[in-house]
Amino acid sequence: MDTRTIARPRRRVLAAMASAAALLLPAASFAQDKFNDWGWPQPYEKVSDKSVQWLKDKGWWPIQVAFQAPWSGQNTVNIVMDRMGLLKARGVEAKWTAFPSGPAINEVLISGRYQVGNGGNFPFTSLVDRKIPVKAIGIVSPNLLHALVVPSDSPLRSIKDLKGSNPPATIGLVTGSSAEFYFQMAIQLNGLQVGKDIILKNMPPGEQIAMPKGVTGVVSWDPTPELIVSERKTGRIADTIFPYNMYEGQFYLRSEIIENVPDVAQAFADALAEATLWTRRNPEKAAEVMAEDPNLRHFSKAILLQQIQAYNNLYKPTYLYPHAQFWGQANEPIFDWLFAQKRITRPLKAGDFADAVDERFMRTTFGKLGWAVPKQPPFLPADWKGQANKPPYPEYVHAFNSKQPQPFPEAGDLTKPWSFAGRSFQP
Repeated sequence: MDTRTIARPRRRVLAAMASAAALLLPAASFAQDKFNDWGWPQPYEKVSDKSVQWLKDKGWWPIQVAFQAPWSGQNTVNIVMDRMGLLKARGVEAKWTAFPSGPAINEVLISGRYQVGNGGNFPFTSLVDRKIPVKAIGIVSPNLLHALVVPSDSPLRSIKDLKGSNPPATIGLVTGSSAEFYFQMAIQLNGLQVGKDIILKNMPPGEQIAMPKGVTGVVSWDPTPELIVSERKTGRIADTIFPYNMYEGQFYLRSEIIENVPDVAQAFADALAEATLWTRRNPEKAAEVMAEDPNLRHFSKAILLQQIQAYNNLYKPTYLYPHAQFWGQANEPIFDWLFAQKRITRPLKAGDFADAVDERFMRTTFGKLGWAVPKQPPFLPADWKGQANKPPYPEYVHAFNSKQPQPFPEAGDLTKPWSFAGRSFQP
């Protein structure tokens, strides 16, 4: 991949994504009072008093939600759910807490102090391996950019240039994160060796932003690369995740909630979809709400808006659906590498991942909205020839190669009438 072409094409995405509403094609009118302005059916469904009491008796009131502030797409829907009171509208009290990385969230989920979390593919695999009782109910931030960023004056032009580094090149990343897995896959497929060509140094995103001296490059997920390259202008992208790994984040709940108070699990699935729609309708407002979060003080509103357009509004909103078998296959290379490196205790397969996913709730959410459940994630071309468990991949849709958002709804996307931004649509 020519890094001259991957360095800045995301600017085209922002320019082309002026308004998600502009994508919508008018159809026959029907009663508008069934949906609010951003497309959620009214009135809201409330969880039962019995479920609320169960949570209180369990000591899970308010429900504690863990999310990652420096993780684009995912941070938006969580902040919107919180600030717009989308759980409260459904009778659920919840409290959101930001963490810097997936491993940190794993710690509080395993301890039982938090009941709802967000995790990338690598951290979620760790939960599956340890048989922590969680179930993923939705997908967040599919195909989030992870990148090798090198200083602007670095002689490196691609990851292959790290071969034969003497002394070995030091690369900063978060150990145990999806960034580490991406880079390990890139190392493997490009013939590099840890300890010989490169040395990996555990480094949090906040430190990566500074591009500290003595480090050849850093590997992180958006918005950190965007901040370094676009705003600070201290680095450039030398490699990206897209050929090596189809990344996805999981929005998950402790299994006890699903088993004992399924209406609460449904409320979370509904709120996740509504937050996605609210963001699609109000990208500028979403950026303003995010800019108020103290954990995102390093990021300008312009960057936050660009990230929303790239990771919340680029794909059809049906990307939320947790296709268990597909994502299980996409994660099999992660499982194989982790087991070979003795980072997990057992040889996981796609079926193990599928067992940690519950599609029922998002399927019900789609039914309320009148959305058809797609046969495959919307970023895959209809004639895509690749296999999810066999990288490197043929091209698919992501924020680096797409000039405009995917139209929604199109023929086949709806099962019943739906309204968004004052426009009505028929299946």
